[in-house]
Amino acid sequence: MMKRLTIKKTGTVSRRDFLKQTATASAALAFPAILPTSARGATAPGNRITLGSIGVGRMGLADLRTMLGFEETQVLAVCDVDAGRAQHAREVVEAHYGKSSKHGTYQGCTAYGDFRDLLAREDIDAVLICTPDHWHVLPAIAAAKANKDLFVQKPLSLTIEEGRVLSNTVRRYKRVFQVGSQQRSDAKFRFACELVRNGRIGKLHTIKVGFGTDPATGIHTPTPVPERLDYEMWLGPAPYAPYTEERVHPQQGYGRPGWLRIMDYGHGMITGWGSHHNDIAQWGMGTELTGPVEIEGWAEYPKEGLWDVHGAFRIEYTYANGVKVICADNDKNPQGVRFEGSEGWVYVRRGALDAEPKSLLTSTIGPEEIQLYRSTNHMRNFLDCVRSRAETAAPVEVGHRSCTVCLLGSIAMQLGRKLRWDPEAERFVNDPEADRFLTRPMRAPWHL
Repeated sequence: MMKRLTIKKTGTVSRRDFLKQTATASAALAFPAILPTSARGATAPGNRITLGSIGVGRMGLADLRTMLGFEETQVLAVCDVDAGRAQHAREVVEAHYGKSSKHGTYQGCTAYGDFRDLLAREDIDAVLICTPDHWHVLPAIAAAKANKDLFVQKPLSLTIEEGRVLSNTVRRYKRVFQVGSQQRSDAKFRFACELVRNGRIGKLHTIKVGFGTDPATGIHTPTPVPERLDYEMWLGPAPYAPYTEERVHPQQGYGRPGWLRIMDYGHGMITGWGSHHNDIAQWGMGTELTGPVEIEGWAEYPKEGLWDVHGAFRIEYTYANGVKVICADNDKNPQGVRFEGSEGWVYVRRGALDAEPKSLLTSTIGPEEIQLYRSTNHMRNFLDCVRSRAETAAPVEVGHRSCTVCLLGSIAMQLGRKLRWDPEAERFVNDPEADRFLTRPMRAPWHL
């Protein structure tokens, strides 16, 4: 059992009240450990991977639904600081299993408001973590220490120090870990990287990465915290800030949550889309376990308002091999990743692949050439590796290094000057001012 931390509640739903509200339909937290075989088909109960899902909002619910589609999984628990979301996720799980039960109903999924209660269960093999970015690392570290395997949505961490501690912890406890960088399980991205790694475009010299930016917003007046939301727990290690709906949940008519645009909880699109595309840049370059040695960035930031992450931007990374990665908004670079070499180029984005010469598109990677990790379904790959104990398509150290590239870009944009980076020591070179950005203080009682 993990050590408990006592959190003072201020105008929020206590853990006890939350559990009472969300567990009524589950007969005071009673549940069958494993769904009967008759309700799940051919996979024997003892062979199923039992799951808990931490964070069941927009992305979390989507990932949970995906996991429900695998016969070899059994979702036993869900967790969210929003009691309404936790209750809805529990209902989704029980409705799914109820379709296959003899009586058309099923009660066997418990809803929690505190991730530590879910992780304390010894009957859960693996967890999904789909929380806001500032809440990725602490539950993931706790899960690894509780001997759970992990699927964690990107970006891996809020700071470089957090990512390093998480990677070290996951490897120390020998847990299977998959970052939600699903482009590594997309054949187009893999093939593009194989073409580059095998020299089909000659000597690689430039990679252009492009994606969109976030809008700004006005000043929003604080409002009462909804009774269903444990706002103190939602803030967690982040600085205290008054509640407003635009800070936490999606704005009406726009699906992306407000917290994605606030620096206390994330870094904006540089880690949102950047974690995907910069990961592919590193994969194609063969630098997925290291990083750049110089970074220079520029960005526009809102002058006022609640949302304060970067707008238009341009970052230039230089690697020890001489390759430059130009990462910029879509007004400067098209969405996706373009590898440029001495004899041609390859461009890839979701759903599209192009190259020059065109013959590259129909070429074959031979058995003696570099062939990259093959995965066709990111969550299936995770489950297969939970069974085999093999390394996943996007393991924790790779996720940490890809996230680090994005965080270095964020730091360079905030400082507005060239930085030198030591990827082995994971420190800036003779730059104490920049080093201060490698970590952030956590609000008590939370700590790494």
